[in-house]
Amino acid sequence: MPAPSTSQTELLNLLEDLIRKARASGADAADAVLFDSASVSLSQRLGKPERLERSESGDLGLRVFVGRRQAIVSSTDRSRQALDELVERAVAMARVVPEDPFAGLADPELLARTWPDLDTCDPDEPASELLIEQARAAEEAALAVDGVTNSEGADAGWSRSNIAIAASNGFAGGYAVSRRSLSVSVLAGTGTGMERDYEYDSKVYGSDLRAAAEIGREAGERAVRRLNPRKVKSQKVPVVYDPRVSRGMIGHLTGGISGPAVARGTSFLKDKLGQVIFPAAISIVDDPFVRRGLRSRPFDAEGVTVEKRTIIEEGRLTTWLLDLRSARQLGLKTTGHASRGTSGPPGPAPSNIYMAPGSRSREDIIGEIKDGLYITELMGSGVNGVTGDYSRGASGFWIENGRLAYPVSELTVAGNLKDMFLNMEAASDLELRFGMDAPTLRIDGMTVAGM
Repeated sequence: MPAPSTSQTELLNLLEDLIRKARASGADAADAVLFDSASVSLSQRLGKPERLERSESGDLGLRVFVGRRQAIVSSTDRSRQALDELVERAVAMARVVPEDPFAGLADPELLARTWPDLDTCDPDEPASELLIEQARAAEEAALAVDGVTNSEGADAGWSRSNIAIAASNGFAGGYAVSRRSLSVSVLAGTGTGMERDYEYDSKVYGSDLRAAAEIGREAGERAVRRLNPRKVKSQKVPVVYDPRVSRGMIGHLTGGISGPAVARGTSFLKDKLGQVIFPAAISIVDDPFVRRGLRSRPFDAEGVTVEKRTIIEEGRLTTWLLDLRSARQLGLKTTGHASRGTSGPPGPAPSNIYMAPGSRSREDIIGEIKDGLYITELMGSGVNGVTGDYSRGASGFWIENGRLAYPVSELTVAGNLKDMFLNMEAASDLELRFGMDAPTLRIDGMTVAGM
């Protein structure tokens, strides 16, 4: 286990003192979480700076248990008087709220005792001048693409957070995370025929970001390719999801296998554990131990040990995503997926999750399609988590005789996620970029509604 920095040691001491006060005030158990954050963000448009901001914040949350009753109180004030009042208020609230039979801290045998250094924090804060230069270079590269006529601006940012968690069951741990990001959005064409597109990148280390000029050039080229879109008639065809949107399918899956939704019976996958819900060629992995991963974590938000898990193994659903409470509701053991802020209880969330690449290339899975839709952008949130019904606005390119023939827009794609999962094929072009990633995906038999 890496030795915590001085600041993390101080943060853990603060939380442990808060927990001692809560126990002394009548709490049977308590835990606390703290976030100390700093960030810099800037935006510019057409070469002129529009915003440059730096912010720092600190927030902590205390959760106390009186029997099976729990209460959570948060504060940004760390003065002795404020923290004493915080403890008093939390314990008083916990004495009067209804009992929750599933609430409680982790048993000691579930706790993480050692953990690896995942290199989740870049120690260097970038100078504002560097962020300004990156935004400028990205926007200039986008505007230099023939056909690009205007810019919605470029944004660059940096953030760093120290995270500390402590509990009366003996857990105490902390780690730091950082993010660097760069994005640009531009317009192509003129008048009513203008089209917009964008490109962005986000990494733990600034040195791992794609080159600003590359990001800008891709944004410009994407916008130009969308010019003069056509409409198509309604029909059932194969649909291919670009990697920029295909990762949303993993989001729909994780929502469906989230412990609270399963326990409430409000998930379209509530009765699918252990069953085949994807083709045998599909596997989906959740890995909290990716070095410099955007969602890496050495332990979960309840101090529980985390591990790499194959969520979908050869098409079969192997596990729910569980925190302690939902695991108790279901009569199971937590999977170490608890996540939380300072003002609410923990809930399950994935770490770095990705769909393993398939055996065929993107060109191969498109090449055999006579008529179909290649989606590059989705709009709306028409997904019913209870039934799996799926309906989203879409734009992209029409596939004719195995090639992207022309841009299309003002379409709706519809189906049911259970059927979509079973008719899915993954291409071989997986890139781990965003913490939730999938390769190009093909789904046959979807309804495309157009004219």
